[in-house]
Amino acid sequence: MKKIGLISDTHGTFDDPLRRFLTDVDEVWHAGDFGGLETADCIAAFKPLRGVYGNVDGGVIRRVYPAWQSFVCEGVPVLMTHIGGYPGHYAPGVTERLHHEHPQLFISGHSHILKVIYDKKNELLHLNPGAAGIRGFHRVRTALRFVLREGRIEDLEVGEWPVRY
Repeated sequence: MKKIGLISDTHGTFDDPLRRFLTDVDEVWHAGDFGGLETADCIAAFKPLRGVYGNVDGGVIRRVYPAWQSFVCEGVPVLMTHIGGYPGHYAPGVTERLHHEHPQLFISGHSHILKVIYDKKNELLHLNPGAAGIRGFHRVRTALRFVLREGRIEDLEVGEWPVRY
């Protein structure tokens, strides 16, 4: 069993509300737009980190984190990228990748809108944790926590905080 914290679009923010929400997780997964290597390093010093780069991440982040992550965690095949869209509206190239990789969990960020959608056609759960940072058009910061156990996704929780500009 692993407890996962899922964040995206931090845009340079990793503050106390996020730390408190992620305190009990085993790993943090970041779906892109770290906002700088310093932010990624701060998260990685806090908890083991898996991540992908986002469209605002520069060359240094792109040398450390890939555009796609494909892995299995606790028996759950996972595919993660930053710009992925969502079921029925996937970004170009995503549908082909889903058919090739057959993930049970597809994770993306970018939209700054939290989404949890079961994709019946591809038999997968799509998660977009929304935006955890304070920069962007969103009015509420969001993140997700869940448990992976024996090929199942369980105990999904949402964290929400006001955006302070």
